[in-house]
Amino acid sequence: MNNANIFSQSGILILLFLVAIPVVAAAIILIIKARAFTIRYLKRKEQEKFYMGLKNMSPEEVQQLEQRKKELEFSLSNNELSGNTMPSDTRGLVNNINHKEDLRFISSKKKGQQRPSIDPHLSKLILWFLGCSVFWLLLGTSVGEYLGIKFTAPDIDHFSWLSFGRLRPVHTNMVFWGWASLAMVGLCYYVVPRVSNVPINSIKKGYYTLYLMNASVIIGSIFLMAGINNGGGEYREYIWPVMGLFGLGIIISLINFLRTIAKRATKEIYVSNWYIIAAMMFLLTIAFVAYWPSWQNGLGETIVQGYYMHQGVGMWFMLLNLGLMYYFLPQQLNKPIYSYSLGILAFWTQILFYTLIGTHHFIFSAIPWWLQTVAIVGSAGMVIPVVAGTTNFLMTFNGSWKKLSTSYTLPFYLIGIIFYFVGSLQGTAEAFRFTNLIWHFTDFTVAHSHLTMYGIISFMLWAFFYTIVPRLTGKEPPHITVGAHFWLALIGLLFYTIPLMIGSTMRGLMWLDGKPFIDTVSFMAPFWLWRAIGGTLMWLSHILFAYNFYVMVKSREEFPIPTTPSEILKAKQALA
Repeated sequence: MNNANIFSQSGILILLFLVAIPVVAAAIILIIKARAFTIRYLKRKEQEKFYMGLKNMSPEEVQQLEQRKKELEFSLSNNELSGNTMPSDTRGLVNNINHKEDLRFISSKKKGQQRPSIDPHLSKLILWFLGCSVFWLLLGTSVGEYLGIKFTAPDIDHFSWLSFGRLRPVHTNMVFWGWASLAMVGLCYYVVPRVSNVPINSIKKGYYTLYLMNASVIIGSIFLMAGINNGGGEYREYIWPVMGLFGLGIIISLINFLRTIAKRATKEIYVSNWYIIAAMMFLLTIAFVAYWPSWQNGLGETIVQGYYMHQGVGMWFMLLNLGLMYYFLPQQLNKPIYSYSLGILAFWTQILFYTLIGTHHFIFSAIPWWLQTVAIVGSAGMVIPVVAGTTNFLMTFNGSWKKLSTSYTLPFYLIGIIFYFVGSLQGTAEAFRFTNLIWHFTDFTVAHSHLTMYGIISFMLWAFFYTIVPRLTGKEPPHITVGAHFWLALIGLLFYTIPLMIGSTMRGLMWLDGKPFIDTVSFMAPFWLWRAIGGTLMWLSHILFAYNFYVMVKSREEFPIPTTPSEILKAKQALA
């Protein structure tokens, strides 16, 4: 294909359109920035003119300001009518008037206490983690948006670097290791020292993790686009040196957190730290098992793939997010977690059952029948931690439902909890042999993965973002754009998943009836259109989220001009 007809390809045109959106947005931001710069310049000039006038102020004008300052600062001494003599109070009418008995039938209330401030250096580190994660969310889901369009128009391009086989792992790995992982680790740098009641052991090591994780995603994405990949299975397309950088970053932060917890000022280790430390240890174990070459052959690789794929979701993303939820939800509701014991029950039962369920992706395959059965039993056992965790969170919500109407963060928490229950139990239902026979190898798995990784992980992370960033920066996002982000993400997710689940069920039944494969492909076309529509709404919500994050972290230079005589005189003294 020559360069003359490159731009006649609809895929290239769509790609250019997608690229044009951030370019146009950047141009708009540039115009806004230029306008703000002009306004700041004019204010600075006005300020300079004011101070130039102060230098040329005459002694008479200074005297007038001094006189006006005394007039404004004058206040009564409250003894103009009584003098300085103490009143005679033989009956105790005056001396006892300030003493008041509390009403016995009204319990005394504690006043709200200001939250302790966070180290500004640690705050900067956390914001860098969160800012990088927002960037990867935008970029990764822009790739996903293009892939969704390709489902409705599969021939829109004919270039290897835009092929579905290369872009799909770019999308999944970018949102897994770039968006979700960076956000979670950044939030851990807030939670771990906070619940340990001590400073973080080393801020410098946090930056090492930040650099290594970002380097892993950048290098891995470039390699995937170039066709250099592991080729061993889904979600482990990064070659081992690239994943090694990511693992090294996690090791550094794990040691950092362990040393912080070891110095804790509290006797107990709060449940959040249980989840966080366990998730990081499991991630290292999962990655080692997935990339060690000894068993990467035949059925061994298939079993390892099932283990890695499901443990990555359940023992890294899910486990760590639940740990963050155990801190942020009670703190946001201003009440303790409903049951600490339920949290510990959910923790240990998730470790017991989730580590067994990976091979339920390979029901009716050549792997041993007993191993398939163990995976199904483990999937059914997941009902225990899911119900325990959901009950714990909803009972913590109990009595605070009215706060939903006035809070822009709690709806994200609630939707995340709801999807945690629905998505996790849907995974249990998929594991049974009959439903697996219908749904496996269809887009039902895609719908399920988005219900969990998007409905649970992303909604929870957004809740944590909107909770913590205003505390670190002192700035809140516009409530209208937070609401738009919430509804676009939620409606988009429903448009994405529900049609796919319906169409995939019918497609699986068509396969069982022996229908030609190509007929089932044509049948799915309208459901893939809904997928593209839902994905577009989700993608638009991410743009709003990025804008909200920008509003929360941007700094604004102020140019105050003194107005009162006292302020003007202080400015005059500063110039002297």
